[in-house]
Amino acid sequence: MVKVTFIEQDGKRREIDAVAGDPLMYSAKDAGIDGIVAECGGSAMCATCHCYLLEAPNGPLPDPLVDEADTIEFNANEPRENSRLTCQIKVTEALEGAVFQVATGR
Repeated sequence: MVKVTFIEQDGKRREIDAVAGDPLMYSAKDAGIDGIVAECGGSAMCATCHCYLLEAPNGPLPDPLVDEADTIEFNANEPRENSRLTCQIKVTEALEGAVFQVATGR
């Protein structure tokens, strides 16, 4: 398991155990992270798993692919430079200690 922290929309910090090899969204949903809706099931189409990457202690994450970047640009509420879709982030050991803030809903 990989420890990742989410800051929910109400400011509550929650550390979760994420499953290596899975999209981060799955572990966030399983842990009941408030604000991770995941309407499209991980297809990078809805931006309802949109978060902001605040900390990545083990180095930067790989850049978003075109589908993720386009979905953030056109569908995400309040996109920022550090916006990511958790459905597109594969959990690896390098994600240990990362902190994500759940983006505000629509």
